Amino acid sequence: MPPRPSRNVDQLLLEAGHALLPETGVRGLSIRQVTERAGVNLGMFHYHFKTKDVFVRAILEQKYNDMFTSLKLTTKSKGAATDNLRAAVTLLARWGRDNRVLFVRLLGDALAGEQVAIEFLQANMPRHIQVVVELVLQAQNAGELRKLPLPQVMSFLIGGVAAPIVVGTAAINGGLVPPFVSNQLEQTVFTDAAIAERIDMALTGLAAPKKSGAKK
Repeated sequence: MPPRPSRNVDQLLLEAGHALLPETGVRGLSIRQVTERAGVNLGMFHYHFKTKDVFVRAILEQKYNDMFTSLKLTTKSKGAATDNLRAAVTLLARWGRDNRVLFVRLLGDALAGEQVAIEFLQANMPRHIQVVVELVLQAQNAGELRKLPLPQVMSFLIGGVAAPIVVGTAAINGGLVPPFVSNQLEQTVFTDAAIAERIDMALTGLAAPKKSGAKK
């Protein structure tokens, strides 16, 4: 009998894919690039993953599911509803920041009709958005946030917290801004402190008005 392929080969391939995908996007990724980076022959790639689409899907799901598991844990806190919302948005924003190059390339792939990217975004974007929606509703029902329509609240949160990361990254990747602007984005928009500050501003803007004390 021929020897069984090492169980570590699939992990070597996935690690190579995780490193390459932000650089190439789905459209630019080749199986040969992956196997050369992993030091694995083409036969082992096909043994473990069969096709490029299956391989890319495995990379994206692995990266996303790790984050989503952590996100779900934030919903189990017994703290104030707004604190739980803050924790969830912070986790999502930092994950988006850490994976911003990959995420922007994935959006470009989806817009170009790349089916794997489209299917991944369709399947997973609603999952974490629904978690945030549920936390917003809890905060509204607790009287901590103004009872605005959910589309208004979500567009305000996403526009204030996530949009600077996505737009800034797209501008850098597209060569639309000079190096000094790129450096300023890295130092003043993408940092943990900047994310926390934008979340503070967003939640302050959405906070329910404080009730005035009873008149004497």
